[in-house]
Amino acid sequence: MRDSQSNSPDSHPDSPASMLLDLAGPGPLHARLAAALRSAIRDGRLRPDSALPPSRTLAAELECSRWVVTQAYAELVTAGYLETRTGSGTWVRPLAGQDEGRIATAVAQASRAAGIDMAPGLPDLRLFPMTRWTGAIRSAAAGLSTADLGYRDPAGHPVLREALAGYLARVRGAAIPPGDLTVCGSATDGIARVCRALVREGTKAVAVEDPGWQRVREVVAAAGLTVVPVPVDEQGLRAELLAGLRDVGAVILTPAHQFPSGSVLSPARRHELLDWARRTGALLVEDDYDAEFRYDRRAVATLQGAAPWAVTLVGSVSKTLSPAVGIGWMVSPPRLTPLLREAAPPPVLDQLAFASFLRAGSYDRHLRSARKRYKARRDSVVRELARRLPQAKVSGIPAGLHVVLGFDRVVDCDALQRHARTLGVRVVSLSRYQVQPGEPGLVIGYGNLADHEVATATESLAAAVARAG
Repeated sequence: MRDSQSNSPDSHPDSPASMLLDLAGPGPLHARLAAALRSAIRDGRLRPDSALPPSRTLAAELECSRWVVTQAYAELVTAGYLETRTGSGTWVRPLAGQDEGRIATAVAQASRAAGIDMAPGLPDLRLFPMTRWTGAIRSAAAGLSTADLGYRDPAGHPVLREALAGYLARVRGAAIPPGDLTVCGSATDGIARVCRALVREGTKAVAVEDPGWQRVREVVAAAGLTVVPVPVDEQGLRAELLAGLRDVGAVILTPAHQFPSGSVLSPARRHELLDWARRTGALLVEDDYDAEFRYDRRAVATLQGAAPWAVTLVGSVSKTLSPAVGIGWMVSPPRLTPLLREAAPPPVLDQLAFASFLRAGSYDRHLRSARKRYKARRDSVVRELARRLPQAKVSGIPAGLHVVLGFDRVVDCDALQRHARTLGVRVVSLSRYQVQPGEPGLVIGYGNLADHEVATATESLAAAVARAG
């Protein structure tokens, strides 16, 4: 090739005409050219979304036939490295790995701006399986039919519903009544739909866990229902207290892994709760939350699997993949199902991509890998907390993406939260999730915490405790 300083009008700072391509080696010239271009794309010498020179120009540059260049281009288009754009030639397609790198950089920059993130609610965004997800999107797009381009089925695409039903039955022990799985945008979206349906059925009040997600209380209140807090202990929701409550037509709870306490609803409480639902005709709304992340044994089976007539199971990929994916689901008793299909489901391409992701086994592989990473990180966080804050008690360890840090002495954890923020660490006081004042504590999330930040984060947290004390 000619020197990279060529002044040809077809030269481009990112084009092969301005760099040396190694075409040495055995094999036909078009295969060697394809390999050289592929290498340049992978190592970043050819940047994503940069234009390649016309085949005629590159052929003249390489002193070869135009057929050699068109064959190499065609091979790389088929392989997904290049794309043709009508009227504007051939361009470098962004690779999944390159996208992943840019996303990881953006996440890291955001984390630095906000300090170290030890708040609950997010999985590790750095672990998002970008390559497999990109492949799932391509597979879904390639399989789109003309019918898929019309108005969306309010129940969700049948392909995703079938894939989800199989997954939930296999992994979560759910009982899926035919036709009663509905795709929605998130668990919060699902709970909001259930609350609106309850209002139409005449329900006046809904019981919620205390402590529990404040967002659930907000959704219940926004639907016009009275929020009735019910205490939680080491066995989960205190089901025996429901008998004394008036006008309560439903209970929203997290039986597999209560947020934020980390307790599991005991077998005795499960039976008591189901007996209460049978006597009163009330609905149990099971938020599956982060139940897939269990580190000491298999994940606890759903309550819905034992009583599909009384339980609506709500779940999403927000804690397993990312909130940005925007896929959730509801499995409901038949009487309630039509009332839950009032809003449009997520875009069809997103639904089909997740269906492809499930059917290919990519979701299972991602969860297995994520469990190992989270378990190791949890162990590191617990070890550092014990070393730096021996006076505090860590609970909620066996599952999920957070632990609770409790204190024997009286500590103003709201002030502690503010002190930690000034030291660059974001934590959340347990009081944020309590309706009735309870024991002081912090909810320490490690889902979106980088492994290398654990020591720094816990050291800063210990300093914040000293300030608050």
